[in-house]
Amino acid sequence: MAAIYTELNQLLVFRNLLGDDVVNGLQALAEADTADDNEYALAAILIEWAEATGVAGNIPENYVLGLIGCDSNIFSSTAEKLAVKAESSLQQAVVHDIAILKKLLAGVSTLFSADVRAIIADYRPLTGDAARKSRSFRNLAVLRDLFFDVENKYSPQALAAALARYYHHYGCGKLAGYSAFKWDSREREIVGIEHTDPVQLSDIIGYDYQKNELIRNTEAFIQGRPANNVLLVGARGTGKSSSVKAVANHYFEEGLRLIEIAKSDFECIPEIMSVLRQWGKKCILFIDDLSFEEFEAEYKVLKSLIDGGMEIRPDNVLIYATSNRRNLIKETWDDRSGDELHRQDTINEKISLADRFGITLFYPLPNQEEYFKIVEDIALRNGIRLTGDELRTKALRWEMSHSGRSGRLAKQFIDYLAGGSSDPYPE
Repeated sequence: MAAIYTELNQLLVFRNLLGDDVVNGLQALAEADTADDNEYALAAILIEWAEATGVAGNIPENYVLGLIGCDSNIFSSTAEKLAVKAESSLQQAVVHDIAILKKLLAGVSTLFSADVRAIIADYRPLTGDAARKSRSFRNLAVLRDLFFDVENKYSPQALAAALARYYHHYGCGKLAGYSAFKWDSREREIVGIEHTDPVQLSDIIGYDYQKNELIRNTEAFIQGRPANNVLLVGARGTGKSSSVKAVANHYFEEGLRLIEIAKSDFECIPEIMSVLRQWGKKCILFIDDLSFEEFEAEYKVLKSLIDGGMEIRPDNVLIYATSNRRNLIKETWDDRSGDELHRQDTINEKISLADRFGITLFYPLPNQEEYFKIVEDIALRNGIRLTGDELRTKALRWEMSHSGRSGRLAKQFIDYLAGGSSDPYPE
């Protein structure tokens, strides 16, 4: 077994594994004649890793697979962006490494004594495998199928090609497997969001034209055809933000990723674009609840990015923004009747940002029948057992005691009933 770990030093592409403390511990364990305290210390580290990530099964194997799946090297970063040709020298270097990695994986558990192996070879974390905490390790089943598939018995050449497809699909590095990201202004880097909203397009009742238009534009973008930046405008609680998140969820498997930025991040937009320009994924830059007071000048950075600046927006980036305000920048009567000599210039300046979005989708408040339809649909999904008339009567009372009708209000009403309340406002 020690010979296998000596071969690790011959890795060409996956040499990052040699700098990992656990892999170094496995090497030391392989070179030891008998079990010692280092074995138990190493097993303890693996158990902590399994509990932290929620990964079940053979911990040593899964740990090494996790390193392979998240490794950022010249092969994985290249494959993320474009197809790696089978006859390329880079692919051949990976074939060389895979032969070594398969030997490592085949014997990694046998390094441990029987009592330790009985625990770590089929470990079940408290959180349960179905509730994995880290998205970076949610694709281990795919890697296990490649490296441990007895039926197909992938050759190193076939496995290298499949691994290239894996990186192209899921990405590589510490951001692999995430569907949504945000900008960390302190570290000045893009970081993955662990717990994202799982909303689906079917969860948004009504607004079929808006959803279909968003789907059409997004599909054109993914397929490399011309597509527009989109501004979603409407009253609060009508599903604008949910529509964007649902589209991102729907097209995750096709390589679409969501990058959420706040207004406070606008000064970093050139830096963010520089990072995204290097990505191999199609990205939606998502700006929620976008609006500006007249004294805020950050909108000029966004204007320049969308249209008009010397540095063009990367081809793999579209901007989807939501707002309760159609023209985004606050206007006053003074803008139209004040004493400024060129008043029209001020008005044009304030509406120019909204004009830069190629598509504007309006989300009006639902009328009463549409509101009842939303309530009934959500109630059915939540198992609320009320007659149509009873549900409508209660929904009407809820609406009258709150600020109008919306999908958000309907969801809050059903949550109230599902929580055990029979009637929020009895007669």
